[in-house]
Amino acid sequence: MYDSSSSLKIPSSPQEEDKAEGKVYGNVFAELESVDLPLGTSLRSVYDDQPNAHKRFMEKLDARIRNHDREIEKMCNFHHQGFVDAITELLKVRADAEKLMGQVSDTNRRLQDAGREVTAQTEEVIRCRVQQRNMATTVEKLQLCIPVLEMYSKLKEQLESKRYYSALKTMEQLENIYIPRVSQYRFCQIMAETLPKLREEIKEISMSDLKDFLESIRKHSDKIGETAMRQAQQHRTFNSAVQKQVTLSCAKPLYGLNGRTPLHHNGLSTDTAEEEEIDEEVLTAQDLVDFSPVYRCLHIYTVLGDRETFENYYRKQRKKQARLVLQPQSNMHETVEGYRKYFNQIVGFFVVEDHILHATQGLVTRAFTDELWNMALSKIIAVLRTHSSYCNDPDLVLELKNLIVIFADTLQGYGFPVNRLFDLLFEVRDQYNETLLKKWALVFRDIFEQDNYSPIPVDTEEEYKAVVSRFPFHDAEIEKQQFPKKLPMSQSVPQIYSQVKEFIYASLKFSESLHRSSTEIDDMLRKSTNLLLTRTLSSCLQNLIKKPHIGLTELVQIIINTTHLEHACKYLEDFITNITNVSPETVHTTRLYGLSTFKDARHAAEGEIYTKLNQKIDEFIQLADYEWGMAESDGRASGYLMDLINFLRSTFQVFTHLPNNNNDHAAMSGKVAQTACMSACKHLATSLMQMLLDTELKQISMGAIQQFNLDVIQCELFASSEPVPGFQGDTLQLAFIDLRQLLDLFMVWDWSTYLADYGQPTSKYLRVNPSTALALLEKMKDTSKKNNIFSQFRKNDRDRQKLIETVVKQLRSLVNGMSQHS
Repeated sequence: MYDSSSSLKIPSSPQEEDKAEGKVYGNVFAELESVDLPLGTSLRSVYDDQPNAHKRFMEKLDARIRNHDREIEKMCNFHHQGFVDAITELLKVRADAEKLMGQVSDTNRRLQDAGREVTAQTEEVIRCRVQQRNMATTVEKLQLCIPVLEMYSKLKEQLESKRYYSALKTMEQLENIYIPRVSQYRFCQIMAETLPKLREEIKEISMSDLKDFLESIRKHSDKIGETAMRQAQQHRTFNSAVQKQVTLSCAKPLYGLNGRTPLHHNGLSTDTAEEEEIDEEVLTAQDLVDFSPVYRCLHIYTVLGDRETFENYYRKQRKKQARLVLQPQSNMHETVEGYRKYFNQIVGFFVVEDHILHATQGLVTRAFTDELWNMALSKIIAVLRTHSSYCNDPDLVLELKNLIVIFADTLQGYGFPVNRLFDLLFEVRDQYNETLLKKWALVFRDIFEQDNYSPIPVDTEEEYKAVVSRFPFHDAEIEKQQFPKKLPMSQSVPQIYSQVKEFIYASLKFSESLHRSSTEIDDMLRKSTNLLLTRTLSSCLQNLIKKPHIGLTELVQIIINTTHLEHACKYLEDFITNITNVSPETVHTTRLYGLSTFKDARHAAEGEIYTKLNQKIDEFIQLADYEWGMAESDGRASGYLMDLINFLRSTFQVFTHLPNNNNDHAAMSGKVAQTACMSACKHLATSLMQMLLDTELKQISMGAIQQFNLDVIQCELFASSEPVPGFQGDTLQLAFIDLRQLLDLFMVWDWSTYLADYGQPTSKYLRVNPSTALALLEKMKDTSKKNNIFSQFRKNDRDRQKLIETVVKQLRSLVNGMSQHS
């Protein structure tokens, strides 16, 4: 900036002032003409230096302007001619310039018209070049994106078609290969974020499919098991048909629900076409169940690295289903269909597990299936043991046994141990035998109720052969007889024998297919037959013998029947031997000990004969109506006693009417008749003795003794008349010896002999007991004035009365001595 204080000085004189002023203004004009300094600054320096500077400045300025004008005028005058020449030349050129301007404008117009199309085409080319560049860039980018989109589209198709394992593989390729190439695009980021969700969705869907499969397999287990057991039964039937030609291996089944190749047995003389037909009928598990959900789920969880979770879930669910399958219906024991459905479900369950074991790698292991089977086997055995105990129908038990055998054979074909099931069959066999015994108890009871207990009449040879074809009866004497004739046993004997054989057949049915030797089967048949004879038949016979309507005739016939049945036991042994082909001489062969059954029955029948006979005697005795105070007897035996003796005679005639042309029968009937007769006489003698010694009887007259003596005489006459042949001497009369000696003692009044010979082996009244004589004598003492017997004694001979008192005292002494001695 210009500093006025430093550049302007005040002049000391007018001349100096003018010089100074001119110098100052010269500097100012120089500054004004120059463009270096601002005008305002220069003018401010002029006005700020001294007063009236404006005026002087303006004067100086005018002078300056005039100087310049003169210089300009001089310059113009110097250049005027040239300017005029130039103007003239310029005017000449003006027309040409205008003409040229018109030409240029016209040329420009034409050029613009011609270039307008080129410009448009150029712009189009530029635009196309831009498009081409964009398209090339787009194609390049799309070439990177298209594989990603194609893979994603493929993924969607796989998900829609439920090919989840392939979808997981596609996801893996997308994540590892394709998406990283174009990860800068937003749609790829969305894809990358969607893939984990799709994985979880696949897991959920596959698990849902698995749950549906597990639910479906429960419904199909029954059909699978039914098919497997049917094929097992066909295989067992096929083996039985060729068993005589070749020994078959039971390691694996011909059938194969798990799709494994059936075994080929070489050497079978069977038609090849038949074998091919059998193979064509074999169904696989895949034919009945779609296992793809299991495979898919297993692969999916394997790919996702979560296989262990899937395995644990599958095994846990199958264990739960196993427990449900093993739970039987409460009424399962009522029909065979209940057992069949139960077995079908179990077989179906384990066939599926066996298929899973072989079709997958490690989803289930042999240890897992063995654990399931052991658990199931224990439950099955407990269920069968319980439900079979409720079953009372032998046919149902037999069908149950056949089902258990087929069930065991089926599962054994898949490698499951079934020995415990065959052990259970022995328990079921005992139950089967029990139901058979109950059934045959009813059969025997009906046979006994319908029997007429009379010898079988045969009128023709055909009838005779019909009987002996059912029962092994051989008697040369009867065969020689002319028709019509009678066989000694009643109709129940051949029926019982036939039913025992039917029982053996029924028992044999259970022993079939148990994989047991002939010796074991023979032993089982003999043991069950022994039970039938010694328990069931014996009980029926004992109950029959005790029935009120069975009389003495029926009892005798029962004795004859049991004898024939006892003889037939050896034929039953031969019958069992022919069935089992086991020689009875085998060391461990069980013998039929049913003989004791018939012996016991005979003894019971004999005892019942004696009991009924004695009961009948008691009935007659109860009809006795003695007048114990009668003065003298009627002179003839009592009516009740004569009726009793007539009854005994007719009764013992029954024994004589038995067939006597058979030595065994004659000996048997004679022995029974003799024993019955002796028993009847002894019981009659005892009853008569008890009648005399009855404590309620207080007085007995001599007339009553005489009447009683007449009745005893009739009994002795009956005994001596040999009502039953075979007694030696007076054996039968000895039954009344006690009564006879007692009555003789009182009738003869031979007390002196009795007392004198008492204790001597040769005593005439050896069988008279002192206490018995004393009791009877006490009843005859003179205890009342109405006692006519002793009143006569008192009138005629008081010494005799004194003698009676003496006898009573001596008898009492003897009785007391006997009691002290004893």
